[in-house]
Amino acid sequence: MPDPSDPAGERPGKDLVVALLRQEWSTLADLLAGLSDEQWSRPVLPGWDVHDVVAHVVGTERMLSGEQAPPVAPGADEPPHVHNPIGKANEQWVLSLRGRSHAELLGDLRAVTDRRLAALEAMSEEELRAPSWTPAGDADYGRFMEIRIFDCYMHEQDIRVAVGRPGHEDGPVADAALREVVLALGYIVGKRVGAPDGSRVTIALTGPIERQLHVAVDGRATLVAALDGPPTAAIALSSTLFLRLAGGRLDPASVRDQIRRQGDPTLAERLATNLAYTI
Repeated sequence: MPDPSDPAGERPGKDLVVALLRQEWSTLADLLAGLSDEQWSRPVLPGWDVHDVVAHVVGTERMLSGEQAPPVAPGADEPPHVHNPIGKANEQWVLSLRGRSHAELLGDLRAVTDRRLAALEAMSEEELRAPSWTPAGDADYGRFMEIRIFDCYMHEQDIRVAVGRPGHEDGPVADAALREVVLALGYIVGKRVGAPDGSRVTIALTGPIERQLHVAVDGRATLVAALDGPPTAAIALSSTLFLRLAGGRLDPASVRDQIRRQGDPTLAERLATNLAYTI
């Protein structure tokens, strides 16, 4: 159970990081092994089908293994879904792996994740805490791996939605993915939602993961274990929907009837419609 005095929970140590990545990659590979060729070709994200999403995961892990992304052909147009340097690097891997068969790409996924797990298991706790660039800014290598758990889990769920195979919506990996969004709640509520100073908000997750998340705005928006009074505004929704909205996977207007609102109607509406924060 989460510690109520620490809404985000403690950072996982090396053994737990490795265990969570092993579980996520195994779950993803098992899901892919059961897909038809038609399902592998279903659209998932702008410009990407299931094959491309898997290529992105493979490419990122190859990059972390020290491989360089294959160069893009000179004069190639940059697709409209590429918006930044990270997206450009991701696209290089995706394009380079489009010629692989689905079976070959699944083999690539299993091979590179086996190598990555072996490399992570060989690291010491101190090496995991060494300074490192991460997609969330400068931190340590372990923090990068925590973000990898989130990213791979989100892409697993992307694929599940595309192929109509829901699942894996709770458990240790889902908890770890949720923790990433919880860590960003101060930014989400303060910057994305624009909650005014003095306001208090609650986000109630109704399942499969059940959680009460509170943010107090006193000069800055801060995640807190409990509020000092009733919330100014509150929303309630499933943890699955919360993660999809935070990841920018859904138009909030399309799921409006799945989010209960309470308190100040304007703030509750802004809270329900501005959860997306990932790039």
